[in-house]
Amino acid sequence: MSPYKTVDVNVKSSDVQWHQASVTHAEREQANGHKGAVLWFTGLSGSGKSTVANAVDRLLHDRGCNTYVLDGDNVRHGLNGDLGFSDEDRVENIRRIGEVAKLFVDAGTLVSTAFISPFNADRKLVRDLLAAHQFIEVFIDTPLEVCEQRDPKGLYKKARAGEIKHFTGIDSAYEAPVSPEVHVKSAEQSVQQCAEQVVDYLVKQGLLA
Repeated sequence: MSPYKTVDVNVKSSDVQWHQASVTHAEREQANGHKGAVLWFTGLSGSGKSTVANAVDRLLHDRGCNTYVLDGDNVRHGLNGDLGFSDEDRVENIRRIGEVAKLFVDAGTLVSTAFISPFNADRKLVRDLLAAHQFIEVFIDTPLEVCEQRDPKGLYKKARAGEIKHFTGIDSAYEAPVSPEVHVKSAEQSVQQCAEQVVDYLVKQGLLA
């Protein structure tokens, strides 16, 4: 049982109402010169989520796009610093990120999120917050053995030794996407090739001018 209390999103004060901004979503997208969307990078620890997400961010920035990367570790330094790594806390972690990402999309930004986000239901929850073209699931499909070989933070070694509990891929499940918009195999391509695959998808979908 998690020591943290998960927020019930269905409980809202009757005094809270959505404030309509004077600058519309369409006007923000027109000013940016591209559509707003979430690039939701998911995959095991060590799969290359953050690396590819940042490579994509660089390509988009160099094209003049308004972008930002929400990285799992960075967000846990602040917004989600009160959450642990139990299944319950992982759910709340993704719920909060989904709401933040939605605000970025409303601002017409191409926001990349690099989170393990192991559960299909949680990724669907975020998808359902947005319009069909605004949620792009990017599956960084890297075999567990490759992730363990990389092990950039030494987390797999600690998990195998029992020093870390609820570690995805070891003693906590990872539910791979069934039909992601972009399926990236980082063990078979360079980082640049992976990033270009994602950007090519955005171009083909008309999200970039």
